[in-house]
Amino acid sequence: MSNPAYFIFDVAIHNPEGMQPYRAKVADILKAYHGTLLVGGGTIDAREGTPPQGSIVVLRFDSMEAARAWYESPEYQSIIGYRHAAAQTDAFIVEGISM
Repeated sequence: MSNPAYFIFDVAIHNPEGMQPYRAKVADILKAYHGTLLVGGGTIDAREGTPPQGSIVVLRFDSMEAARAWYESPEYQSIIGYRHAAAQTDAFIVEGISM
C-alpha cells in the first residue's frame, strides 16, 4: 500500500483572463487521473514565516507516482503554459502518511 501524495500550489495570478483556458480544462484532467481538489483558495491565516504570495491549492493523489503521472501527462502539459504565462506559481509534491 502506497502513501497518498499532495500537490501543493501557491498561485499568484497576474492575468486572470489568461488563466481561463487552464481553468476550463484542469478539473477534467484532474478527475481523469483520479486526483481530488482539497483546497482551492480561501482565507489564509499565516502564523509563522513568510505567507504565501497567492492562493493555495492542494490536490490529493493516491501516491507520488499518481501525482507525477498527472503533472507529466500530455493532457496537463498541453495546458500548463497558460498557467505559467498568467501566474507566478510555486508547486510541490509532498508524500503523506497512510492512516
